[in-house]
Amino acid sequence: MKQKPITNQNLKSFQNKLLIWYKESHRKLPWRNAENSYHIWVSEVMLQQTQVETVRQYYDKFIQKFPTVTVLAKADLQEVLKIWEGMGYYSRARNLHRAAKIVVEKMGGEVPADFYQFRKLPGVGSYIAAAVQSIAFHQPYAVVDGNVKRVLARLLAINTPVNDAKSSRVFQDKASKMLDLTNPGMFNQALMELGALVCKPQNPFCQRCPVTQFCKTFKTTSTDKFPVRHRRRPIPQYHIAVGVVYKNGKTLITKRKEKGLLGGLWEFPGGKIKNGETAQQACIREIKEEVNLEVEVLSHLTQVKHAYTHFKIVMEVFRCRYVSGRIKLNGAVDYRWIKFTEIEKYPFPKANHKFIPLLQK
Repeated sequence: MKQKPITNQNLKSFQNKLLIWYKESHRKLPWRNAENSYHIWVSEVMLQQTQVETVRQYYDKFIQKFPTVTVLAKADLQEVLKIWEGMGYYSRARNLHRAAKIVVEKMGGEVPADFYQFRKLPGVGSYIAAAVQSIAFHQPYAVVDGNVKRVLARLLAINTPVNDAKSSRVFQDKASKMLDLTNPGMFNQALMELGALVCKPQNPFCQRCPVTQFCKTFKTTSTDKFPVRHRRRPIPQYHIAVGVVYKNGKTLITKRKEKGLLGGLWEFPGGKIKNGETAQQACIREIKEEVNLEVEVLSHLTQVKHAYTHFKIVMEVFRCRYVSGRIKLNGAVDYRWIKFTEIEKYPFPKANHKFIPLLQK
């Protein structure tokens, strides 16, 4: 097949081939049937930094619980975090909740069909703004995510590293020039779907690709060399100790501040193990520092390993008995003494869920 680098003259041919492939080959996902701009918005927030198969498990449940932006705005944040529990990146849920309140209180309960007005809402960056505006309102804004960067890098043999902060403008410019202005929402989804199903990070299915005739790296058999990336720094690992404190048949949980990583979630008190101390000593010290209680360690329950985006943790979990003291919070914003039958009411980080079943047994 003769190679045809994408030009102004053959751009329409490229767009048509991609759209025909998308109509025939795209995955049947629940949010793709959505015509409601709020539902589209929810799906795009969930899809940011989370795999499609994971979002499948949450989207319908979230929409059933909060079917309209008004219902979401009126909901308690703890309800929202509980539904979101396990999907991670909880600032997305907090920002979506805050944004819903603004839409209801200041925008008449309608998701704004204006890119710049929508962009001002909490948690709405250029990716979500472009996705929602193009898919829900057919506005001509190009979406650039990891899949799109990879596709463009291979199609156009772009040498700019995709994980360089300065690269965003390069890829955004290329995507905008290629956008099908007559059908921007579907074209954006088609380009992302091509990256997800065909132009994969490793061993792309080039023989299934509908646009290989336009691909520079396919022509030069250099697909495996793109996209270019800066080498990542090693991910740090932290060793922490956590105490499950028992008192009169109840267990202590504390609530994190609403800002920052895992904000607004509940957890068991604990923290980093310092140099020169054992995990057990760290557990006792952290509980004293965080909630002002003296405790006795009864046993080591388990070790939990968990990875976040920018770091990993190894968590030593201990069963502890309350000895003395009155709670004074240092860092946490609230606390509860709960029975284990009540634990399902509270949203916890995923790392905690790795050992909670052991406590229930």
